[in-house]
Amino acid sequence: MARTFCRSSEGRIPRMTSVVRSESTPLGPESPTATSAELPRPRRKSLWSRVWYERGMYLFIIPGFLFFVVFRYIPLLGNVVAFQDYSPFLGVLHSQWIGLQNFVNLVTNPDVVTAIENTLIINGLQIIFFFPAPIALALLLNSILSQTVKRVIQTVVYLPYFIGWVVLVSVWQSVLGGDGLLNQTLTSHGMGPINLMSNPDLFKPMMVLQYIWKYVGWGTIIFLAAISKVDPALYESAAMDGAGSLRRMWHITLPGIRGITILLLILNLGNILTTGFEQILLQEPAVGADAGQVLDTFVYFEGIVGGQWGLAAAVGLVKGVVGSILVISANKIAHMMGEAGVF
Repeated sequence: MARTFCRSSEGRIPRMTSVVRSESTPLGPESPTATSAELPRPRRKSLWSRVWYERGMYLFIIPGFLFFVVFRYIPLLGNVVAFQDYSPFLGVLHSQWIGLQNFVNLVTNPDVVTAIENTLIINGLQIIFFFPAPIALALLLNSILSQTVKRVIQTVVYLPYFIGWVVLVSVWQSVLGGDGLLNQTLTSHGMGPINLMSNPDLFKPMMVLQYIWKYVGWGTIIFLAAISKVDPALYESAAMDGAGSLRRMWHITLPGIRGITILLLILNLGNILTTGFEQILLQEPAVGADAGQVLDTFVYFEGIVGGQWGLAAAVGLVKGVVGSILVISANKIAHMMGEAGVF
């Protein structure tokens, strides 16, 4: 094909005309009918050339990269303490290497079994009761038509997230503690007092309730963002077909947020051996170690207070390995079910 021009009354107008290649038409790189294999290939730039060309964009990566290197990857080297009889006065280089002795002490320590049991129960209750709570609250907020009411509810449920555990536990103690508002009310009506905050049998449900109260509002942000990405045309089509609000929620909203729900569930499984350290530490003395000690507080009392740094590092290493195995396994199961997973 070649471009020629013809002159008209409006001026010079391009017109495409075809050129039939004859036997005398040379076939070369400049020929329009030459194949791509005959054309010279553009020279590919080297990696460093491309990095230098995009140097402005790579500058944005440097702060985040340095953050992960300094605060996430370099501290991993401290796991060597798990294989030492570590002494802060001798340091890592001069402390005695004892192999797997810290892990043997970890397995044979009866307090570890109690801490693991309490940790799994509290985290299991949080996954069962807390994980669906932000989803339910997000669905409820999404169904509210009044934007004013919706914003008021969002503000109220977000506030506990910005309250520290010390203040939050003090509030719960003032209401449900021995001298709290509940017991004062019961006593004034001639009934006996009850102390919910120091009851070992109620310790774990109270931990879950406090966790829900603090984080449920903040957790709805992700699910509300996911709901906002659902195509509104699907709701309109369903409404035209006679689907009610519940059917639209069940068949459109929930499938629309299934991917982010599975992703967050997988990430939560990675923290199955990690609980709120500050929350537990503030309330464990009231109920005793048998009911309240978890792995995080065990590491604090045995490692920091008791001076068994190697044992504490062994606990942290086991937690990291177990969490990684759970995340990889759950991600693999998600792929088998046809979901995107985390990676």
